[in-house]
Amino acid sequence: MSELESGTSNQAAVSPAWIRIERARHPQRPYPMDFIERIFTDFSEIHGDRAFGDDEAVACGMARLGNEEVLVIGNRKGGSTKDRVRRNFGMPHPEGYRKALRCMKIAEKFGRPVISFIDLPGAYPGLGGEERGQAEAIARNILEMARLRVPTISVISGEGGSGGALALAVSDRVLILENALYFVITPESCAAIMWRDASHKQLAAEAMKVSAQEVNAMGCVDEIVPEPAGGIHTDREAGTGLLSTVLVKHLAELKAMPVDALIAARQTKFRNIAQFYTEG
Repeated sequence: MSELESGTSNQAAVSPAWIRIERARHPQRPYPMDFIERIFTDFSEIHGDRAFGDDEAVACGMARLGNEEVLVIGNRKGGSTKDRVRRNFGMPHPEGYRKALRCMKIAEKFGRPVISFIDLPGAYPGLGGEERGQAEAIARNILEMARLRVPTISVISGEGGSGGALALAVSDRVLILENALYFVITPESCAAIMWRDASHKQLAAEAMKVSAQEVNAMGCVDEIVPEPAGGIHTDREAGTGLLSTVLVKHLAELKAMPVDALIAARQTKFRNIAQFYTEG
């Protein structure tokens, strides 16, 4: 029986996969709003979903990338413990996704590209979110983003978790920072389900293949954005400078494409992700 089958592992030794997870979760790592504040100018926030309330875990607003007017979206995690609780640790409620979609429709109306920054372990899984239609809100965003008639770019800057991330990441270009993660479930939750023991999180992380390099090899993202040595938290200015350059490049490429061709390519890309065939 293999180590994976038995669920045994040497928890004393930190696996390479877990090192990347720790970098993605580093307390000094920039959050989406940190990137937005450094890369964009003239950010003007839009509040509320016009149905229930204003989810403080999600920020949306018009801004400028150089001379280009765009809509930016980013989830907020908060700094202090009090602020983290207020922002629900960055996990959006349904009204957060509905606010994002409302803003995307405004951007579409005025022909402004949409750029989203994602660093969340997943959508809020609580009773309130389910009562207000969490699954429907995520599904609606996925549907509408697939056919938005403006260029769209998503950046996985930390953790890109499950449908909570996908609801903001059905874009023409999905970029991921070198030490960021993209997964369907956290390694801790995966270990708790597979082995009834979250302490096997390192083994789960290795098996799940959630690092930027691994999801890029599977075609789930379009480009890996390099980080300074040791992680972007070691040099925020250099890291955000690299990301800004990549964003400008991709936005110029997308704006040069006809809208119908843009939408067709976007939809084809997501239909083909994670399709595997055996010979014969």
